[in-house]
Amino acid sequence: MRKLIAAINMTIDGFCDHTAGIADEELHQHYADLLDNADAILYGRITFQLMEYWRTVVKNPTGTPSTDEFAVVMDKITKIVFSRTLKNVEWESARLANRDLEEEVLELKQQPGKDILVGSPSLIVALTQLGLIDQYQLCVHPVILGKGLTLFKNINDKITLKLLKTKSFSSGAIILYYEGL
Repeated sequence: MRKLIAAINMTIDGFCDHTAGIADEELHQHYADLLDNADAILYGRITFQLMEYWRTVVKNPTGTPSTDEFAVVMDKITKIVFSRTLKNVEWESARLANRDLEEEVLELKQQPGKDILVGSPSLIVALTQLGLIDQYQLCVHPVILGKGLTLFKNINDKITLKLLKTKSFSSGAIILYYEGL
C-alpha cells in the first residue's frame, strides 16, 4: 500500500503561508526530490491555484537550477484537485477529483506506485481527521508570523505522533518527520 505523506511549510508559530518561508536553493532541491519520489500530490483549490505559478517558470526559466528543476518536477507530477467551485483545470498534469476525499484517497493508496503527497492545509486537516495520513513532513521555518492560517486549528482530538527523523537546512529551517503511533 502506498503511503500518504502530508508535506507542508509552516512558521515556528504554526502558520501556513507560502510567502513566509525561506525558499532557497537547498529547500527547492529538497522538495524537487520529494516530488520526484511520489506519483501524485493532492491539493485543495486555493493551494492548487497558488501552485499554478510553476507553470510559468517551466515556460520562462529563472536561471536558478534548483528553482527551475522544482518547476519541471512540479509540472510533471499528477495533481489531484479537490474543489467544489472549479469546473475544470487547464494544467495538463492535473485533474479534478471525481469522488469524495476519503474514497479518492483510499483508492489511490491501494494502487501500485510511489507515495502520494498532500500539500494543502485544509486537506491535511481533513485527512488527519479521517486517520489516512501515514507520515507528516513539517518544514518549520525560523519565522514568527503572528497571524495567518494555522495548520491544525480544526483538530479537536489529541493525536500522538512518533518522531522518525529531522533534517536541517542552512537557512535554519528544519523538517520534522512524524508518523502516527
